[in-house]
Amino acid sequence: MAIYHGIDLFSGAGGMSVGAIKAGIDVKLAVEIDKFAGLTFKANHPKTSLFNDDVRKFQPVRDKTNAVKVLFGGPPCQGFSTSNQKTRNKVNPTNWLFKEYLRVVKSVIPDWVIVENVKGLVETEQGYFFNLIIEQLNALGYTITYDVLNAADFGIPQLRNRVFIVGSLHGIHYEFPKATHVKYITVEDAISDLPVLTNGAGFHELEYNSSPKGYYQKLLRKGSKKAVNNLVTRNNETVLTRYKHIPPGGNWENIPASLMENYKDYTRCHTGIYHRLRQDTPSAVLGNYRKNMLIHPTQNRGLSVREAARIQSFPDTFHFHGSIGFQQQQVGNSVPPLLAEAIFKKITSYSL
Repeated sequence: MAIYHGIDLFSGAGGMSVGAIKAGIDVKLAVEIDKFAGLTFKANHPKTSLFNDDVRKFQPVRDKTNAVKVLFGGPPCQGFSTSNQKTRNKVNPTNWLFKEYLRVVKSVIPDWVIVENVKGLVETEQGYFFNLIIEQLNALGYTITYDVLNAADFGIPQLRNRVFIVGSLHGIHYEFPKATHVKYITVEDAISDLPVLTNGAGFHELEYNSSPKGYYQKLLRKGSKKAVNNLVTRNNETVLTRYKHIPPGGNWENIPASLMENYKDYTRCHTGIYHRLRQDTPSAVLGNYRKNMLIHPTQNRGLSVREAARIQSFPDTFHFHGSIGFQQQQVGNSVPPLLAEAIFKKITSYSL
């Protein structure tokens, strides 16, 4: 049986690494600049060496073992996001960090490469960055396939589209995994057993609200005795009053105009602002769920860190570190571990 070694670039808290490890890949090294995301990564992946600094300072050493090498990661995606029109261009320096990914590819010469990003990567500057990544990986000898996958199709309770570019150094045309779920996992399936919380809750550890309901909750609760990271943003009374007007599936449009007077022009708000989740469907994409005021489906408050982590498919044994703001950012920026696992399992199914 083949041995697989992984390197996680731009690792964040480590969502892709969770999926890689579940697929049988030994993640040897991770690179992440943010110190709080690095703290979370190291706490949950103690056997992985972490370079917690700017990727531009990272000097990789080639793995000379007989293991199959897998390099994966998602360069910062804010500049490619379809909701961030001002920075979707060639001027934004973060849009060029993929060059660091390519630099590491040249040094490590992995058997497999995986680039993950928002769907907007395909569209930014008429596909300039997307095509450039593929062209340069081709020039390094990689056979490339790519696809846009919806997390909900793979048992994750979230409608989240991500583009994956997969390259093989051995001429393999990677075939993307097929959808595993026609009937989607819902928000209720994901979080209904978690503690009832109030605005501004700050409990690291609490008893579950009930026994697990359904296989998804059983899967994510495996090995965990209590719910952790039960942290909720403390909103002011005006925001809480707005929440009361929003039905499941609704958004800022349901808020009376008199409560939106502090906005310069509230009619230009994005449809994802003040969105209350529905219990009977998957969640909208999390992203920056604190800034967007994403609302709990039945309680007049924002989502807790653990609820968001459940929607992202993180196991309950995965603990987030740092202040609430940093934890929220870590969850929202992550690749759903179950989606990553599906990608990696397909890789380990090939013989080299």
